[in-house]
Amino acid sequence: MAYEIKRFPFDGTVDADGHILEPADLWETYLEEKYKPRALRIGVDDEGYEYLEIDRTPSLRSRKGSLGLLGAMGEKDMRPRPDRRYSDNIPFGAGDPGERLELMAQENLEHCLLYPTIGLLWEVEITDPELSLAYCRAYNRWIADFCRDSGGKLIPIAQLTLLDVEGSVAELERAVKDGCRGAWVNPFNHNRVIHGSPVHDPLFAKCVELDVPLAIHPTFTPHGAADGIFDWPREGRAWGEAIWLRSIVQQALISFFSLGTLERFPALRLGVLEAGSGWIGAMLDRMDAFSESLNIQRTPASELFRRQCFISGDPDETAAPHIIDHVGAECFMWASDYPHPDHPHTWVDDLTRYAEVLAPDTRAKVLGGNVKRIYRLG
Repeated sequence: MAYEIKRFPFDGTVDADGHILEPADLWETYLEEKYKPRALRIGVDDEGYEYLEIDRTPSLRSRKGSLGLLGAMGEKDMRPRPDRRYSDNIPFGAGDPGERLELMAQENLEHCLLYPTIGLLWEVEITDPELSLAYCRAYNRWIADFCRDSGGKLIPIAQLTLLDVEGSVAELERAVKDGCRGAWVNPFNHNRVIHGSPVHDPLFAKCVELDVPLAIHPTFTPHGAADGIFDWPREGRAWGEAIWLRSIVQQALISFFSLGTLERFPALRLGVLEAGSGWIGAMLDRMDAFSESLNIQRTPASELFRRQCFISGDPDETAAPHIIDHVGAECFMWASDYPHPDHPHTWVDDLTRYAEVLAPDTRAKVLGGNVKRIYRLG
């Protein structure tokens, strides 16, 4: 669907969480030879609908034409159809680096940090640590190549898996040498080990050693909304679960405070992406108050967050701009989420309204300064 491309009025702006639509043959091309028979690929069922094939098995979640909607930004008709194919529905700039640079120039973006799309879908259905890490390596090699000739404007971020901590440590070191400027993990793992656990300390130590940030990004998850507590009716479930994703990210974040992870790694830079940002002030207030009321002798959560954490907000948030200076202006950034369909293509208008509420110094940090500092963008 075509839409008007608008120019953002503030210079030096950085998109902290943009996305690309990977080529359907990425994993068949970039996987090591031994894993290629088990590659992610797109198949077509007997009714003509596309599905994601994961380890030679049709996906239970990414099927019945849902892949064709991943680039359907701004479209009113979101019903899957056999003729709505993934590769035919890639918006301008979502699958070609030259187009993305052209789009950024028109929108007045200085840098864009890039995250996957198909890469957000598969780990919910894979419990094999070896194959998970192989999928990550293939994507990371591809995204580094995708960004390589952009003059530093397109920033590759490595995908890691918590199913294999030592393997992810090695992959992070390789990916950073190949050009990746940080890494991300999903908000769950099949081992059921919460993110801030000492089990993951080797990965945190490697992030500190390499001087790169680690972020938590929402993905498909293996658990339904309020699983084991309520049975969501079919009507409204998809909408409710899309909002519920935020609570999983929040639980992962809380573990870094409750388990003392940030105090064990005072140089770790930890981010929370695509879960909104207006809620963080109330959560930090509650953690500080709870610690004080129980006389827990530890560094206040608000102080740790201000020292080590960052959070990405949506351009259409209206409450968030009013808590930024209270929490710490150095902790906030924004993201377009382009080209995913759950975020509007009108981000320029929304972010302009967002930015105009902020004081000039705060605005400069939130729009781009914080991303450049945290990700060491020269």
